[in-house]
Amino acid sequence: MILTKETEVGGRKLKVVLGKTTRQADGSAWVQYGDAVIHVAVVSEHEKREGLEFLPLTVDYRERDYAGGKIPGGFFKREGRPQEKEILSARIIDRPIRPLFPDGYAYETQVMAIVLSADRENDADVLGPIAASIALNISDIPMNEIIASVRVGQVDGRLIVNPTYAELEHSRLNLVICGSQSAITMVEGHARELSNRELIDALAFGHGEIQKLVSFQKDFIDEMRKPTREYTVLEKDMELEARVVKLAASEVAAIARATDKSERKTRNKELIDRLLQELLEGDEERVGEVKEIVAELLKQEVRKNILNENLRLDGRSNTDIRPIECEIGVLPRVHGSALFTRGQTQALATTTLGTKLDEKRIDSIDEDGFKKYMLHYNFPPYSTGEVKNRFGVTRREVGHGKLGERALEAVLPDWDDFPYTIRVVSEILESNGSSSMATVCAGSLSLMDAGVPVSKPVAGIAMGLIKEDDRYRILTDILGDEDHLGDMDFKVAGTRDGITAFQMDIKIEGISAELMAEALDQAEDARMRILDIMDQTIDRSRPSVSEFAPKFITLKVPIDRIGALIGPGGKNIREIIDETGATIDVEDDGTVRIGAVDKASGDMAKERVQEVTAVPEVGKVYEGTIKRIMDFGAFVEIIPGIEGLMHISQIEHRRIERVSDQFEVGDKVKVKLLKIEPDGKLDLSRKALLPDDRTDEEKAEAARHTRPPRRNDRFKPRTGGGRGPRR
Repeated sequence: MILTKETEVGGRKLKVVLGKTTRQADGSAWVQYGDAVIHVAVVSEHEKREGLEFLPLTVDYRERDYAGGKIPGGFFKREGRPQEKEILSARIIDRPIRPLFPDGYAYETQVMAIVLSADRENDADVLGPIAASIALNISDIPMNEIIASVRVGQVDGRLIVNPTYAELEHSRLNLVICGSQSAITMVEGHARELSNRELIDALAFGHGEIQKLVSFQKDFIDEMRKPTREYTVLEKDMELEARVVKLAASEVAAIARATDKSERKTRNKELIDRLLQELLEGDEERVGEVKEIVAELLKQEVRKNILNENLRLDGRSNTDIRPIECEIGVLPRVHGSALFTRGQTQALATTTLGTKLDEKRIDSIDEDGFKKYMLHYNFPPYSTGEVKNRFGVTRREVGHGKLGERALEAVLPDWDDFPYTIRVVSEILESNGSSSMATVCAGSLSLMDAGVPVSKPVAGIAMGLIKEDDRYRILTDILGDEDHLGDMDFKVAGTRDGITAFQMDIKIEGISAELMAEALDQAEDARMRILDIMDQTIDRSRPSVSEFAPKFITLKVPIDRIGALIGPGGKNIREIIDETGATIDVEDDGTVRIGAVDKASGDMAKERVQEVTAVPEVGKVYEGTIKRIMDFGAFVEIIPGIEGLMHISQIEHRRIERVSDQFEVGDKVKVKLLKIEPDGKLDLSRKALLPDDRTDEEKAEAARHTRPPRRNDRFKPRTGGGRGPRR
């Protein structure tokens, strides 16, 4: 059965095609929006791997180059590993669908999304959760909820759904929302200093559009849905659980009040080891069961302490921020550095300034160009006291790095005001929650230390939630364990004047707009306190960049001389770059930016650019190159692309019979510019630079046989048997 359904979103048609392709997968959906097409297929194993107690879910999002009418580069001419955009888009699908699987479902599951067509107008990433929701819900894989997603922008004060790429260029907001009919479950985006109220309004607007899309799916999912498959859930050993609770309850309560993470970790391990010996005689195969029971006990105890006593794991109240320390200039040779420590979370951020040649090339199916600012986040296993294998950059590192990058982007200067490529790197040296927001704080400090003229400092804070029925507490500056045991992870970054980036994941059914507004207000209060502390270290950018940073020189050249500077096939500009070691960027309006590692190479490049793009000046002496030799004189290039005539009478004070007796093509000669004719032609003289050592008789004789050249004569070379110019 083939089913096609359509609806309208944001003034454009959204089309879903089911049953036409990929019939051997458990479920699939073909979704088109404008001319953007995404295909999602889902498959889940029917046999559970032995010992598996969690959901092994893999979500992959790939953009095929053919979707944008491109052939991949490189030797193999095929797509390689996922790019940053693909990883971020996969996370947009993964985070909202992962909580939808029923508890205890532990069968290996894959969700594969492929972008088949890109129209350079609509971003296909926001279609991913919709297509995944449809594919999962029409399959026999157990699924608890229908979800949808939209992007929200704000242009000229007006909220719009699924803005185009062109509209996003002028939007104060780029917000992706996922949710169900009743609640928002995932939020991610960035803004240009948006107020709390504006963000709440945008979330409400977006959720209204999501509800329409969920209703649209319900209309046909029941028609296509397969009966849910049978699956097994690991049954709890109730006897073992009762014995663990009896032996461990008091110790778990004590662990929940231990304020140091390392102490809690050590005591928890010792407790589990003791329980294994006392209850299971050291049976290592059942250690997972004991760990799960103890973890659930600890979760209940921690949540009870927070709700009943406003007492958190490290002894703080729900609005307290951990102690903060800030230090800048910690690395002697980097362009900017900062160490930001908040409790047991520590980020070392560095800022490196580069030239235009250091820009990152963007070559995707929807976008081409260059990127002059980037932030990279590294999360080594030692930051949590663990040993893990490292296989390249993780999805977590890409996601957290992008969040930090977006948070700081709003305060960076324009390229025209600060022509540097900027790279910020955050090394997480220690982590106990909210390392991405520590990255924002450390990154802001390092940018100011590097002399980057940011408009305002930026800080970030992670908010949590513990909710039981109508009782709840919003937690400021959550720990790693509070993130794991809680119901919400809401990261908010911004300046004193508004929000610049945010990310929210909710593990419960949803939260109300009032609760979210309360969380934003509490986050704003925390952000102001953090900015106050940061300001005590540095509150504005240093007046100049580091002595080790590249030096930039900006100058203007005549527009009609740009071609001479670049040269045929870029020959001239490449020669200057190779000779000086500088980088040179030329704009269409004649602006030339020279970047150099030191002043000497920058000055040399500037001098060479000025030489090449100079405008001829009467009376100035030039060292030119003989380009052509005629009977009546020689044409000399005095500036690249500009030639003048050195008439035979202007070579020597004495009479010259043949120009070729004096010069060859390619010879260097010093000449003086005598005159620029109204038509732009140049009169050059070598004679004007030579001493006149003739006798009076020789001068008189020469005067009788010499007359000034006629203007037209110089451009009439001898042909056939005709006469040359008269002397």
